[in-house]
Amino acid sequence: MSGKERETEPAYQRLSRELRQQISAGTYRDGLQLPTESELATQHSVSRQTVRRAFHDLVSEGIVYRVPGRGTFVTENTGQYLRHLGSIEDLMNLSKDTTMEVVAPLVRRVDIEAASRLRLDTDVVYTVVFRRFHEGIPFVQTTAHLPEAVARHIVDAPEMLAGAVSSYTVIGLLEPLLDSPIIEAAQSITVAPATADVARDVNCEPGHAMLRVDRLYTNAAGLANELSVSYFLPEQYTYRVTLRRGAH
Repeated sequence: MSGKERETEPAYQRLSRELRQQISAGTYRDGLQLPTESELATQHSVSRQTVRRAFHDLVSEGIVYRVPGRGTFVTENTGQYLRHLGSIEDLMNLSKDTTMEVVAPLVRRVDIEAASRLRLDTDVVYTVVFRRFHEGIPFVQTTAHLPEAVARHIVDAPEMLAGAVSSYTVIGLLEPLLDSPIIEAAQSITVAPATADVARDVNCEPGHAMLRVDRLYTNAAGLANELSVSYFLPEQYTYRVTLRRGAH
């Protein structure tokens, strides 16, 4: 974040960012109680309402939890990768704290099932396989299938070569190049055993129970732009979604 952006950053966002950084650095460890609203207001020269809004952000992200009458505590995470997902932007921003390593490069192939799920009138798709790391530990293997018209935007990108390591997500790499923005990610979650390839990529035994997450990304024109099939290692991954009642 630039100095100019920080000058215009609301006080509660600045405070939640600073607390987030302190928690990440280990200043406040799992299960430890944070200072009170009054103490933080004094320490940071802000109002208690500002502290309350900052806490609200951290609670919604799953970083802390509040116990009425007792205080605010850091969520016990046992070393897992915790990701709070509530929007398309959240999915694209996995690159903020994880790293992508390409296992099999983006190539053109025939895949009838993937093409059908992408609602294509051809059996040809482009497929890339990668794994994602958090703090040096692999926690997911993903196979992403793209229609040819979408894949052509990144087929020559260095980030899609075998062995390439970057801070991108495939959908995050793609979206700035698309004619129509991504507006929906339809998702299904099941449990599935690790295949030999998945086990190799996330360092577990074949047959190990994995969290399988299928996502179909659709643009504003109603066209499917990406189908991703991911196998998450449960020991290293926590998935959290906040559901909110729609406006009436």
